Amino acid sequence: MGRQLERHTNKNHHFGLQAFLIALVTACVLIIPFIIFDGGVFYYYGDFNVQEIPFYQMVHDAIKSGNLGWNTTTDLGSDLISSYSFYLLGSPFFWLTIPFPSEAVPYLIGPLLILKLSLASLSAYLYLKRYVRHGQFAVIGGLLYAFSGFSIYNIFFFHFHEPMIMFPLLLAALDSFLFDKKRGIFAPAVFCACVVNYYFFTGQVLFVIIYFLMLVFTKTYKFSIKEFLLLAVEVLTGFLASAFILLPSALGIMGNPRLNTLPNGWDALVHSSPQRYWLSIASFFFPADMPAFPTFTPDSNCKWASVAGWLPLVGMTGAIAYLQLKKRDWIKKIISLLIIMAFVPVLNSAFQMLNSSIYYARWYYMLVLMLTLATIRAFESHQSDWGRAVRWSTGITIAMTVLIGFMPKITTVTTNDVETDEWSIGIAGDTRRFWIYALIAVVCILGFVLIFKKFGFHTKAFYITTTVTLCFTILLTSGFIIGSGTAYSSTIKPIKENIINKRDTIHIEDLDDDSVRSDFYECPDNTA
Repeated sequence: MGRQLERHTNKNHHFGLQAFLIALVTACVLIIPFIIFDGGVFYYYGDFNVQEIPFYQMVHDAIKSGNLGWNTTTDLGSDLISSYSFYLLGSPFFWLTIPFPSEAVPYLIGPLLILKLSLASLSAYLYLKRYVRHGQFAVIGGLLYAFSGFSIYNIFFFHFHEPMIMFPLLLAALDSFLFDKKRGIFAPAVFCACVVNYYFFTGQVLFVIIYFLMLVFTKTYKFSIKEFLLLAVEVLTGFLASAFILLPSALGIMGNPRLNTLPNGWDALVHSSPQRYWLSIASFFFPADMPAFPTFTPDSNCKWASVAGWLPLVGMTGAIAYLQLKKRDWIKKIISLLIIMAFVPVLNSAFQMLNSSIYYARWYYMLVLMLTLATIRAFESHQSDWGRAVRWSTGITIAMTVLIGFMPKITTVTTNDVETDEWSIGIAGDTRRFWIYALIAVVCILGFVLIFKKFGFHTKAFYITTTVTLCFTILLTSGFIIGSGTAYSSTIKPIKENIINKRDTIHIEDLDDDSVRSDFYECPDNTA
């Protein structure tokens, strides 16, 4: 099998620095070409262009002008904290823009995205390193998490990466409390997680409860009443300290009709669209889809639902290898439970306090981290049956490809009041993108097999080759997804030419009447 890797405790390797810098270089190569092509600003499409960029600039200007209360430029008026604590007020990345002039804010979006992806890799490494003997595997795990399907899909939602960064740190802090007996570290982690984004924090609370109970029930952690009470004190301390942003946010969203729908009847047990089950499976075996243009299940009513979780290059092969091990540990149990929760609507909605007004899978980054942990643990296990895992991974991928790609479809077409049936092959929303996704998934399985067949899992050559191939895969798949989004975008041109930093060029002629009315027609959202 080759020479064993050095243990991650060897300080000379600086694995944490590797996790950050490799992700940083990869993110730069991925994002900077798009920034250059669009004249210095990173654009995408949809809400990214018409919400994330203008929100950043508007709130930046409001804070620098001292307008921290009622904001008159949000709809008909709204208080700043309750409206923007979900988007950016709790984000440390937003506050990095404050020293810069207003005109520079749109140009900072791309660099901030690069920084977020890099820190997501580092935070995942800090959590994963406890569970592997070799730090190199934790570095690979950090890259898998930071550039997972969930992460790339949610570039569309620029503020989703902060919770992705915070979540592994929250678990690392809990592990440190439980296993290292370090006190005073979990309270700040709870505080930061809540302040960064209260919506994602509710899901993280549920996961932490599941995580703690699983560690106790599997006897991974020996329960102690005294330690539990100390942990409760830290939780309450961190939570109460976040009241300055949490209370205004809660008051601001009370009465929102999107929050008062609870699971009901069969809708709590079965998804209204059967295609969601297919999408939930496909999201972990194929690269991330585009949020507003679903490819695999066009009628699943899952636009913008964040149903994505593919691990670049390795896909589900490593996780399957670990799940097939005879040993039953907390990692296998928690992954199994999360998969069940993904398929049962009422359990899925538990990650957003049982709100069932709309279907979201915005907690999938938690499952992604657990699948990443299982994957790198499988790398180290001599009991992993990789042949069997590859057969399962390949079989599921090819089966879904064949069924979606070649399923006959009859479409009724009306011409001059005459209805005719037209036959076609394939039920994907976009045939071209579907086959590109399928090709990438199959080639990645083949490439991963060739790497471990050539080098095994315990050689430095495996680490180097896997890391390089993984980064290349990230650039290829993520570049295609982002490029597709910019190609579909209808807002980049008007925003670039007429909106970004163009306020001073708008001239209104002097009128005798003091009141002026301004209307916006056929403009991108939030132009006003």
